[in-house]
Amino acid sequence: MVATLLHEIPLQGGDVTDGVVRVGDTVRRPASTSTPAVHALLRHLEAAGFEGAPRVLGMDALGREILTYVPGTTGLRAESVTDEALAAIAALVREFHDATAGFPLAAEGWAYGSNDDKAPEVIGHCDLTPDNVIFRQGKPRALIDFDLARPTTRLFDVVTALRHWAPIADPVDRHPLLRDLDVGARLRLFCDAYGVPPRDRRRLLDLARLRFHRSYAVMRTRASSGGNWAKMWAGGAGERIRRASAWLDTHEDALHAHLV
Repeated sequence: MVATLLHEIPLQGGDVTDGVVRVGDTVRRPASTSTPAVHALLRHLEAAGFEGAPRVLGMDALGREILTYVPGTTGLRAESVTDEALAAIAALVREFHDATAGFPLAAEGWAYGSNDDKAPEVIGHCDLTPDNVIFRQGKPRALIDFDLARPTTRLFDVVTALRHWAPIADPVDRHPLLRDLDVGARLRLFCDAYGVPPRDRRRLLDLARLRFHRSYAVMRTRASSGGNWAKMWAGGAGERIRRASAWLDTHEDALHAHLV
C-alpha cells in the first residue's frame, strides 16, 4: 500500500498567527493558551446549529489544532462592500451572538484584549476584519480565526465590525473600495440589520472612541514582546488607530445623526 502524502498549503491573510496551513479539507493552526476555550466555543456553536464557523477535529501530531477548512474567499472585493453584503454581515454576526447563548461567560482562558466596561452578554469574535469573513457566491457565509474571541457585549463586537466594514477610519487608511462610502449610512444600515436597540445606538460612537483608546494601549503592550505584533506596530498600526480616533472626533455629529 502506498501512503498518500498530504501537502501543506500556507494560508495567508491574518496579521498575527504564523504557521496556518491547509492540509486537504482541514486547517492546521499553532495552538495557544486560548485554544481550549476557543475549541469549547466552536463545539458549542456546532451543537447550537450555527453553520458559520469551522468545526473542531482535534489536534495533530505536531500539537496543532485541526479545524475544518471553510471554502470561499476573504478580503475586500467589489461584492463584499455593497450595502447588501454589509447587511448580511450584520445578520451573520447577530446569528453568531445568539448562538453563543448559554455558553459560560467566565473570563478565564481567553485572549486578552480591549473590552467594554459593561458586563459581558455574549462571546464576541472581537476581530471581525475582512480577512476573517468568508464569502461564497458574493455573500458572507462564515467567520474564521477566533483567536481573539472573549466575553464581551454585543455592542463591542458590533463596534469592532464597524471599525473595519463601515469603516470608522481616516480615509487615508481605508481600502480604495471603502474610501468614498457614506460611513454614517453604513453605520445605520448595519445597526438596522443586526437589530441594535436605540439605547446602544446612542452609545455606539462613545464605545468606538473607548475601543480606539484601549486598542492602542493593548497593541503597544503586545508589540513590546516582539513577533508579529511588533511588526504591525512598526508598520503604523498605532498611528492608524490614532488617526481613526481623530477622524471620529471630527465627524461625530454627522455620524450620530444617522443613529438617532
